[in-house]
Amino acid sequence: MKMLVLSDVHSNWPALEAVARTEATWDELVFCGDAVDYGPHPAECVRWLRATATHAVRGNHDNALAFDQDCRCMGPYRPYSLATRAWHRTLLAADDIEYLRHLFALDVFERGGRHFRVAHATPCGGLFEYVPQDRWGELVAGVEADFILLGHTHVQGTRAFGRVTVVNPGSVGLARDRGGEACYAVIEDGRVDLRRVPYDVDRTVADLRAAPLPADVIDGLVSVVTTGRFG
Repeated sequence: MKMLVLSDVHSNWPALEAVARTEATWDELVFCGDAVDYGPHPAECVRWLRATATHAVRGNHDNALAFDQDCRCMGPYRPYSLATRAWHRTLLAADDIEYLRHLFALDVFERGGRHFRVAHATPCGGLFEYVPQDRWGELVAGVEADFILLGHTHVQGTRAFGRVTVVNPGSVGLARDRGGEACYAVIEDGRVDLRRVPYDVDRTVADLRAAPLPADVIDGLVSVVTTGRFG
């Protein structure tokens, strides 16, 4: 069984499209949250996930848009989140927003005798805490699962703690270590493979430049998309 694990698409359709094109076939597609905010293509990304994801959970940005709540994102990103979220509400149809609203914060399922636990930020279904990899061990202690799939930090990684393997596939649409690549993971026959694929960054940048957003927001997002960092 081939499981494709995605997270933190953040409305970057060229990045998501590149992953889908590279991984032409899979048996299960798991999404660890955050379809919206930041990028210029919320409708395309949400609708693709609606049609394609086998399992999907709600991220903090999905939650903020769906319920008009604070996303509690990292400080430097907050102005960009607020500006793009207001814009995205004008681009998404009512049923797209309902899809985000009805996603659970935690999903648990079994495949091939292995038990999977999917959440956005923490194994218990938390949406907001940024957990570095050196704290994974304390959070998974006592959790009954073979694989725990998380997102939120936009940083790829996988570590085993006895029976439990934690996987963060990184961010499809807004990687924080370097720009221009969509990050994801593949789990096949119990083996985890962290992968990256280049995408059409120029297309994402051009669509951001054409967006009805303040210039400083556009410049900041372009910097993150192209380099993985601000400035």
